[in-house]
Amino acid sequence: MVDGVLLDLSGVLHVGTHALPGAAVALRRLRDSGLPLRFVTNTTRTSRRVIGENLRRLGFAIDDNEIFTAPHAARAYLEAHRWRPLLIVHPGVAQEFAGVAQENPNAVLLGDAGEAFDYGHLNRAFRLLMAGAPLLAMGRNRYFMDDDGLNLDAGPFVAALEEAAGVAATVLGKPAAEFYHAAVAALGCAPERVVMVGDDVDADVSGAAAAGLNGILVRTGKYRNGDERRLVGERTTVCDDLTAAVEWILSQAGR
Repeated sequence: MVDGVLLDLSGVLHVGTHALPGAAVALRRLRDSGLPLRFVTNTTRTSRRVIGENLRRLGFAIDDNEIFTAPHAARAYLEAHRWRPLLIVHPGVAQEFAGVAQENPNAVLLGDAGEAFDYGHLNRAFRLLMAGAPLLAMGRNRYFMDDDGLNLDAGPFVAALEEAAGVAATVLGKPAAEFYHAAVAALGCAPERVVMVGDDVDADVSGAAAAGLNGILVRTGKYRNGDERRLVGERTTVCDDLTAAVEWILSQAGR
């Protein structure tokens, strides 16, 4: 049985500035079913407010408070542990950390920084890590799909710093179980009765299964042929797109 739903955004509802075919209709059908719903994303180039504005511009009726973002989780983690981060993040998300102390940093926080992934920033991070600072990552996705095609995400740069400094990153977005469980708690459902729909076989689907949820891999967005062979966990399935995923969800929910 399915009592609640988590949806990834990029690659499931849209790619870049274009809504995926049928996605808006599928989302409306899911909302009409009455199943509680939240949206979870590792996007770290854009603030939650701007994400919400862009989605509504594409025709999706989504409230900002329904969106769980990796930067939001990262800020809460920094404040709980009183870390002063060296931020290597995209300018579009820097405002999410306004007011967070950053003088004399004692932690490194990485998101998808785009052009800021240069030698100077990475070398400063490396030196802090070698001095004992923790490495925090808002995700370790390898790549994402945008209007211009596939693009490198933060994961390869996280891996490079791990290798260079001999440390392991703490991941604060997907596929961290704590991130999934926070979203599930907002649904008011048991994890085993929640399904996560995403286009990333590792962070979205296998990650959700490892956290005790069910996962649906959709063959849209960043999906590449054969990704289904890398699924981990028995609580996973594959659908062609969000329309097919919603059909499966409603059948499992008895709606």
